[in-house]
Amino acid sequence: MTDQSRPDADTRTAPLPRGHVLPVVFSADPAVAAAATPRRMRRTGIAVGLIGGAAVIAGLALTQVTANLGYDNALSRYESTAEATSTTKTQVREAIADLRAVTGAAEQILAGGDQPIAVPEEVQAGLASALADGTTAASEADAVVATEIAGVGTKPGWFWELFGATSELEQRRHDLDVLSDELAVASTETADAHEAVAESGVAVINAAGAAAPAFEAAHLSARNEAVIALRAAAADATAATTMDDSEATSYLSLQDAAAHVVATESEELAEKSGPLLNARLEIEAFARSLAPGVLLDFDWSPVVSGAGYNGSMGGYTTWWWGESGRATIELSNSVAEQWPGIRSKALVAHEVGHAISVKCQSMYDSSTQDSIEKWATAWAISMGYTDDANGVWAYGYPPQNYIDAAAGCR
Repeated sequence: MTDQSRPDADTRTAPLPRGHVLPVVFSADPAVAAAATPRRMRRTGIAVGLIGGAAVIAGLALTQVTANLGYDNALSRYESTAEATSTTKTQVREAIADLRAVTGAAEQILAGGDQPIAVPEEVQAGLASALADGTTAASEADAVVATEIAGVGTKPGWFWELFGATSELEQRRHDLDVLSDELAVASTETADAHEAVAESGVAVINAAGAAAPAFEAAHLSARNEAVIALRAAAADATAATTMDDSEATSYLSLQDAAAHVVATESEELAEKSGPLLNARLEIEAFARSLAPGVLLDFDWSPVVSGAGYNGSMGGYTTWWWGESGRATIELSNSVAEQWPGIRSKALVAHEVGHAISVKCQSMYDSSTQDSIEKWATAWAISMGYTDDANGVWAYGYPPQNYIDAAAGCR
């Protein structure tokens, strides 16, 4: 019989009936758990660190990609805006050059001061005002196109640099938008100024051309060559539709021609001065009234065609077939001395008959001197000047068919 009270009988280690010996300490025991935890935490910490590092790397990579894409997009938009703005600047520069061309032409026109052919004051003032506005518009537009378009440097590498460069590109693009707006305003103002100067300049040129006939009529004693030049210059001025150096030259040529008209008239009047001046001018006016549209020069001498003394009168006419409307009549001083006698008028009518033949060449036979003189005599008769100083005394009476034909030459 076993004593159950023995102190060395440890019931904790005694085997159970048909059982196993269980460990003294179970896994839940703090000591055992403490031994197992460090190994597991080390494995978990490494995993978490790897995952966290990968996440950081992925985040940085995404940020770098985003920064690159943002910069590239900003750069593309900036370059597109810069190209469009540069094109606009080129167009505005061309517009400024065109404006300066017309303002330069206007300056030539207005620089002449007092000019022979005057234009209405309001027309002249209109050009002066447009010129002032155009000069201002060109200067202001110059200041706008002088604004530089900044270039783009090397693309940064890191995302923090890229973000800053992207912001800078956006600001520059905004500045270009502002510049584009300013260029649009400058373009409009330049175009408006160009139109105003051109229109007012053409108005001045046309007005001067239109005033030329009245100017010519006021200077009847000017020489034919000066009047012909005036008419040609006036035709150019009247036909002007644009404003440039060429048209400004046409205007100045017209004023030069007008000055020449004045100068030759002064010379002619000086040559005809003296006691017979008034009679000579009356005779010249009479001759012009008989042949409207024909330019007549007059030369006066003591003797013409061998006549001029002892009551005789002489005349001689030169005309140019290739230059219709132009002739020179030479008269002896005695024609003026006997003016306004019927004989003087008849002789002058005969000479005008020669001069007007430039308008009626096909009406008679101009192959012989006799037929030429018969024509001039017939023309004087057809005009009602029957005194034999009309050519009958010197060349005989013309045939009736000449008189009939001459009646159609006016």
